[in-house]
Formats: sequence, structure tokens, C-alpha cells
Amino acid sequence: MLSWCINSLKPCNVLVADALARTAKYRLAQITAWPFRPFISPNCSGHSLLSRLSTLGGYPNDVLTGSYNTGFSTKRNPAGSNSSNNDNGSNGFVGGACSRVRKTKLVCTIGPATCKKETLFKLADAGMNVARLNMSHGTHESHKAVIDLVKEYNKTGRGCVATMLDTKGPEVRSGDLAEPMQLERRDTLTFTITEGANGKGGRVSVNYDGFIDDVSIGDELLVDGGIMSFVVKGKTDTDVQVEVVDGGVLQGRRHLNIRGKSANLPAITDKDWLDLKFGVEAGVDYYALSFVQDEYVIREVKKWLAEQGSKIKVLAKIESADSVKALDEILDAVDGAMVARGDLGAELPLEAVPFWQNRVVQGCRHCG
Repeated sequence: MLSWCINSLKPCNVLVADALARTAKYRLAQITAWPFRPFISPNCSGHSLLSRLSTLGGYPNDVLTGSYNTGFSTKRNPAGSNSSNNDNGSNGFVGGACSRVRKTKLVCTIGPATCKKETLFKLADAGMNVARLNMSHGTHESHKAVIDLVKEYNKTGRGCVATMLDTKGPEVRSGDLAEPMQLERRDTLTFTITEGANGKGGRVSVNYDGFIDDVSIGDELLVDGGIMSFVVKGKTDTDVQVEVVDGGVLQGRRHLNIRGKSANLPAITDKDWLDLKFGVEAGVDYYALSFVQDEYVIREVKKWLAEQGSKIKVLAKIESADSVKALDEILDAVDGAMVARGDLGAELPLEAVPFWQNRVVQGCRHCG
């Protein structure tokens, strides 16, 4: 898992060796403060697993972890009335020859390259257990077409595939640009909450007014999880002045992170609620909630689902500095967990990511 994190950023032997050394020191320092929870012995009713999300069809990849025969951490019988469940009580993670003989489950993000019937059926026949719908892309109509294809496949008796709706979640993004900006090391740039700044004059807008309050001088600002980086040099009531550390081409509508900090945004946006309602109507099996910061949002969504009479299970994406602080409470409230390594690596030191991946795995095993 460590190699995945490192290679996705800068595949350099020197960096790998340095990160390995720092990771070892980090884990030795942390293991006393955060002791690993005990393993649960593998058995037919509760087994641990680690599944790397397939990038087939592709959008961002995550690591999925959990226990129980659902493929996620849960303390309840997952069988429900969702249309993708089969007749023998399976919830879609067991079914088909491949999934009956292996513990690791395969989750495939369905995008433009894999949303056609022939391709999706080939994925399912090859062992796909879960079709992930990334709500940051596509429309309700396009996602409904995928859900219908999954239901159609399940009716063939060739296997049973579950559907997972992955919310977009709250995000801080830069605004539209008149044209891409080529930035070199030590160049200066201003991010502003003033609308209309499109890159001209070195000014770029940000979609979040609280950005000014969240940022401090000396903070490291990352673009798309570290593709580019800046250091904050100054700020006013509306502007944040930065200097380029790692240059590149800045495009419009890029995801912005402050290293070690989480944005003070609502856990579930208006768009997320619309997507969750769509998921109930369409009959998905799982929600994956993005940028979960505490257990309260999990309980809020579960209460809302109970009011809808829905048995959809809720997964928490562990991808922020706040989420690791409240990890135990989150795992106690949720049905499963995902480690979003890209965003987590943007908010935490790189060498800390493998440690927290292991913490999530052990926590799910304990809850299983």
C-alpha cells in the first residue's frame, strides 16, 4: 500500500527510500499512543478484507476496507429489500463463482469507458462485486442507466453485483480561468474570494468564502492532492498571496487542500442531499459519504434513511485530518470505511498515510 501512495505522487527511488524510513519512525512513535485493535479471526460470518478500487472506467481510486460477508465492516445482517439483492439473502458481494472463493472484493468505478452493457457485463463476469457511481461526474440519468444495467445483470443469474453511490462532498475549488496558467517555482499568485477573478493579473477566484479564515501564513496549499503546491506568504480580508513551490500548469476548477487542515464546510452539501434522494429512488445498496469529519453526519444520514424506509448501508470515506481524529467514533457509527488515499495524503504527512490505513483496517476488523 505504501508503494501505491508514493508512486501516485512522485515515482522516485530516493523519495521511496526516504518515505519508508520516515514511515517506520512515524509508526514507532504512534503505536503507543494509538494501539492497534485486535484482529478478528477469519471465518464464514465475519472476515476481514482489503480491496483496491479498480480504475477501470476511471475516476479517482480509493482503498476500500471492512469485514463481514458484505465486504464492509458491519454489525448487522446486511440483507435487505434493495432490488440488487438476490433471492438467497446475499447483498451483492457474495454471488457468482469468483466472489464465493475469495475474500477480497473488487469495486469498479463506472465511467464513460465502462457504462455500456457489453463492457459492464464483462466486468461483472470477470469478478466485479460493486459498481461505484462517482457523483462528482455524470448526471442522475447516466447513473440510473448504470444501475438499471446492474439490475439486469443480476437477473441473469450469472452473479450478483451491488451498487455504491459515492457523494461529491464539500470541496474547495479554484474558479474558471480565461486560459491555463503556466507557473514556475517562486512565481507569485493571488487566490481571492472575489468573484470573477479568472487568472488575469495573477488573480484566481476560490468558491469558498471561509478560505481566508482557514488559511494561515506559512501554510502549504496543494492543488489536486499535490500535483502543484504553494506556500502562503500573506493574506487580506479577501485575498491570499502565495508563492509557487512545485510548479506546473494550473487549470480551472481545481481541488484545493491546506496541508494538515480540513475546510470548515458542511459535511453534506445541497447537491449531496439531492444525490442521496436519487439513490433511494434508484435503489442503490450503499452510500459512500465523502469528507466525513465526525460520527454525527453518519447518524444524521442513517436517521434520514430510516424515515425513508430504506435499508441502504452507509460507508465513511476517511480522507481528512478531522476524520482520523474521530476515527473510532466514526467506525462505531458506520457500516464500512474507505481510505481515500489521495485526499488523505494531501492533508497528512505522506509517511502517516500507511499508518492510518492500517488503523482503519484494524478498526473495521474490531467492529466486525
